[in-house]
Amino acid sequence: MLGERLLVEGLIDASQLDRALAHQRESNLMLGEILVTLGFVTRAQIAPFLKEATGFQLVDLSCIAIDTELAASIPESLARRKRVLPFSQHNGVVRVAMADPLDLAAIDELQGRLRRRIAPFLSLQSDIEEAIGRIFSGGQTARLVLQEFAASSEPEATLSVDELLTIAEGAPVVRLVNSIVQSAIGAGASDVHIEPQETTVRVRFRQDGVLYDQMLFARSHLPALVSRVKVMADLDISEHRKPQDGRFVFRSESDGEYDVRVSLLPLIHGEKIVMRLLEKSCSVGSTTMLGLFEEQRELFENMLRRPHGIVLVTGPTGSGKSTTLYAALRLINDSTRNINTVEDPVEYQLPGVNQVQVRPQTGLTFAAGLRSLVRQDPDVIMVGEIRDLETAEIAVQAALTGHLVLSTLHTNDAPGALIRLQNMGVEPFLISSALIGVVAQRLLRTVCPHCSTRAAAPPYVLDALGVTAPDGETPMLVTATGCNRCGGRGMRGRTGAYEIMPMSDALRSLALKGASGPEIRAQAIAEGMATMRDAAFRKLLAGLTTFEEVTRVLFAEDF
Repeated sequence: MLGERLLVEGLIDASQLDRALAHQRESNLMLGEILVTLGFVTRAQIAPFLKEATGFQLVDLSCIAIDTELAASIPESLARRKRVLPFSQHNGVVRVAMADPLDLAAIDELQGRLRRRIAPFLSLQSDIEEAIGRIFSGGQTARLVLQEFAASSEPEATLSVDELLTIAEGAPVVRLVNSIVQSAIGAGASDVHIEPQETTVRVRFRQDGVLYDQMLFARSHLPALVSRVKVMADLDISEHRKPQDGRFVFRSESDGEYDVRVSLLPLIHGEKIVMRLLEKSCSVGSTTMLGLFEEQRELFENMLRRPHGIVLVTGPTGSGKSTTLYAALRLINDSTRNINTVEDPVEYQLPGVNQVQVRPQTGLTFAAGLRSLVRQDPDVIMVGEIRDLETAEIAVQAALTGHLVLSTLHTNDAPGALIRLQNMGVEPFLISSALIGVVAQRLLRTVCPHCSTRAAAPPYVLDALGVTAPDGETPMLVTATGCNRCGGRGMRGRTGAYEIMPMSDALRSLALKGASGPEIRAQAIAEGMATMRDAAFRKLLAGLTTFEEVTRVLFAEDF
């Protein structure tokens, strides 16, 4: 066994192996890949053991020159489906990186397409996926599609509905929209922004919470593209003056099914499109994968074990609140409980959980759905968001009558949740009685592990951290440099920074008196609450993120 061999050689310890095996049960990835991803071993260290175990040489695709023409000679769908990538050839033999070099069906299919003998090499699945993303550039694909795309350059208002429908069903625009969505999926983007300018249309992807430019094309192509998206989302193709919202399912041979939520907004130069991508088959992570520190995770899980009351998760849009709620539901989900949700939208389908999709057009609002759920003999109720007094009052009454209620609020910090409920009109005595605790969070981008470097912390950073360098020693912090794996940004992935405020007797007294936010915050800190700022600095000192990222997310004026 690979893990035992590495233990014997002293490259990992028992706790690291246990942690890697736990990740393997969650992800179904190869153990060697998990050990490298977690940073317990390097590729160079594990390569001889993998060769001994599999009989194949490990190739690091980030450190070699890939023959891009050869790699692109197979379809992207095949490369992603089989997790393979040809990277070079020698004496008529094609060398292919494979996540599973024993996959004879994949080798046969490659030999049939390339008509040459195949030499399999072992590569980490993540390395292959990153290389595929670089080779099959979505921007390049879209530019090739645009070369055959001959949409009308007339203003959109002059086109009839029939003309728009004809354009929307044309093969070039179908391939263009599909290539943009597929490119976003391949890049790991959460959102696609298609924005009309005066003479051009800009396409941007949101990756790890930040928007990045992807491509520009002529403004004359916008009517066809907008019409195609409206057709896919079942929207009114003739309406250009009002906002519209819809959704469609995008089926990718290589990446599975995605639920795409569409929003169109009329601007001065045309309609802007925003598409949010959500993988339907994406599994819900556990509370251990949220990025909580161990003491925070214990606090959070203790709050969830309470039989009744309200647990709130707060933060701005895009801060990961839904992910935290789903992880909480996964923790407490068992066959002895009746768990119900009211959501807009239902982002993940959870086995054993009764999930309701809000539909305001039919009268099924959060408040109406919650009112009905209370009559369904629930044990646990999750409300996607408390938006108004009616929803808040029903949630509080449910919590006071023996139900555990989970929900979200838009506030800047944990103490702010109490003030927000008061401002909605919820009586202070109800807040004091019903609230179990509040979790506030933000998402920080993490540095790319392949190109990050360490440097001495500048004096202004030490001042912000409140750190005094002992005996002239300066703490070393990570800096992001950029490489092919992270698209030159130096950042890859995100982690959470949390503050958790369980309600104590003192905090309940303050809530009952209608105390101010600063008073509640001071008491929570006095009781040991670690703030999001504290959590972010711990992750900074641990080398997970950069000072610039911490100040970007938690506001520079706080430092």
